[in-house]
Amino acid sequence: MKIHPTAVVDKKAELADSIEVGPYAIIGPSVKIGEGTIVGAHAVIDGYTTIGKNNKIFTGAVIGSITQDLKFKGEKSYVRIGDNNIIREYVTVNMGTDKDSSTVIGNNVLLMAYCHVAHDCVIKDRAIIANCGTFAGYVIVEERADIGGLTGVHQFVRIGKLSIIGGCSKVTQDVVPYSMSDGHPLKIYGLNTVGLERAKVPQESRNALKKAFKLLFNSGLTVSHALEEIRSEVPKCPEVDYLVEFVTASERGIAK
Repeated sequence: MKIHPTAVVDKKAELADSIEVGPYAIIGPSVKIGEGTIVGAHAVIDGYTTIGKNNKIFTGAVIGSITQDLKFKGEKSYVRIGDNNIIREYVTVNMGTDKDSSTVIGNNVLLMAYCHVAHDCVIKDRAIIANCGTFAGYVIVEERADIGGLTGVHQFVRIGKLSIIGGCSKVTQDVVPYSMSDGHPLKIYGLNTVGLERAKVPQESRNALKKAFKLLFNSGLTVSHALEEIRSEVPKCPEVDYLVEFVTASERGIAK
């Protein structure tokens, strides 16, 4: 274990033998950190925070600080972070608001500098959040979503898998999976074809998604009528099924 002599590590913290802790870092008593994780200089890890293996946490990141939600009354809540994540300089990750709630970051996530992940957010595997991406509480970012820098996301918004959002966007409604979007307010511009190709989604599924997107965003139909047409007219595949499921479950409505 390589802990710089200027770091302040509580004796109750549970640290794997192979971790590194840089100068002036602070680690609180209820923190658990797995093998191979590197904690950079001046980083602060506090609260009931569990961090997995082989993460890289850079200078000045603050993980596990109490929620900024004014409803918070001091309940015991958590931050749970998986494996192989990169958390760049001055990222902030707050713990959950309600008793036993959690803010969750999955595996292989990249949070670039100055991102903010508020209470009760869930950032799923392989998501990429560019510099200064800011999430209010209860946001869900699904697998392999790619969010541009300086983007602000409203509380309770859900961002679908394999979607890409341009920088400086204002996101107030759910963003459907597989989409390409941008703007203030956000507008859907089409299918994320490059992302789908990179993810090796079959050509038949991509063709079906193109038809589904035309019905959903370019037909002039209401969302409910577009879903009916998709169910009856578009070839079945897991990706289209998931798109329909996502839109049907949306509580905030979808960005269009």
